[in-house]
Amino acid sequence: MAEIIGVVEALWRYPVKSTGGEQLDAVEVDGRGLAGDRLYAVRDGDGKFGSGKNTRRFRRMDGLLRLSSRLGSRLDAPELLDPLGTPVTDPNAFLRAYLQRTDVELAREDAISHFDQLPVSVLSTATLDWVRRAVPSAVVDERRFRPNVLLRTPPGTPPFVEDGWFGREGRVAGGAKLAFVRSSERCAMTGTAQPGLPHAPEILKAVAQAHDTRLDALAEVSRPGRLRVGDGVALV
Repeated sequence: MAEIIGVVEALWRYPVKSTGGEQLDAVEVDGRGLAGDRLYAVRDGDGKFGSGKNTRRFRRMDGLLRLSSRLGSRLDAPELLDPLGTPVTDPNAFLRAYLQRTDVELAREDAISHFDQLPVSVLSTATLDWVRRAVPSAVVDERRFRPNVLLRTPPGTPPFVEDGWFGREGRVAGGAKLAFVRSSERCAMTGTAQPGLPHAPEILKAVAQAHDTRLDALAEVSRPGRLRVGDGVALV
């Protein structure tokens, strides 16, 4: 039996991993996720990708979140924008000067995935509104949590409603199906400064205390299709 859980309020794609993204009206999704999402990353001489943390695949590169990226309709031509929102003409030269590293370049995904975990992140407005109430001193919007889909949930929906979706599928009006698996484990990146959002480490503390640093619903694409702002999503 289907249960309507919300309506797509915003769609976000992040063409270059760990930079600010672009807001879309509609986008195709396939087995990899949203078309062009995290398709590129800043790669260093050791083959690690620029991120907000250090892991086996990723290297922390402070400052990336002050940049942004966009693709438009061309997946083979990412555009990198500086902290003022101005497109840069030579991304590799800019990144080397900006990061003060001579070994970095903009690289398209190859054999190693650029995703931290699963390909699609869905965040409810119920959970986002809870963060605003929990941390009234911070400037909070969905960019703090880098979802692909911000889902407008009905009034009265409890925060962290996403937990109840795991193990089920979300059927989108545009034909796509998302299989919800688990939530993201949040890191200091949630409070990192970016254009319009000052440094706010108290956000991660609040999420850690209330929900063990977990927030959103991560999903795999179980049926390709199209996502559009205004589409209803039914849990099946």
